[in-house]
Amino acid sequence: MLTSRSFVRARDDHRNSAILLAVCLGVVGCLPPKPPPKPVYEPGKLVFAVLPAESQTFPIAARAATERLRRARVKGLDEPQMSKVSLDIVQLQIECVEANASCYEAVGKELAANQMLFAEIVSGPRKDSIRVTVTLFDVDLKKRRKAASKVFASEEDVVWGVADVIAEATKL
Repeated sequence: MLTSRSFVRARDDHRNSAILLAVCLGVVGCLPPKPPPKPVYEPGKLVFAVLPAESQTFPIAARAATERLRRARVKGLDEPQMSKVSLDIVQLQIECVEANASCYEAVGKELAANQMLFAEIVSGPRKDSIRVTVTLFDVDLKKRRKAASKVFASEEDVVWGVADVIAEATKL
């Protein structure tokens, strides 16, 4: 026999089931999406990557260089793919921190790029001077295609002059 008590119990069971379903859907909806598949390095396929500049000592110069690198173009290559991490970070990830062709090749393969453009910012020969070196590296040939370097007197000078260094390194 159907009583008011059994009706209330049935209604509560239905309500509890609905709440449980909502919680389960909420948890599933909160799970992070699967990361996209990692790009694979393909020799001969022209993928041009630009790596942001990084410098703890010269942060203003690094920001200026990164902004100019982002706009860089190389004849015969498509618009560059901007990497989210700097050369140093990729090198740490792959445990190859030398400034040589084999490490740069490994970085390019890690980024699935055949051409890389990056800047290195270090102290210059005089007090407070800054050396900026911009390199266009060919991963397939395992060598620098072109590089340009300039010593600037200050970080402010880098802001105004780094575009010329990048233009020189990307001119083929």
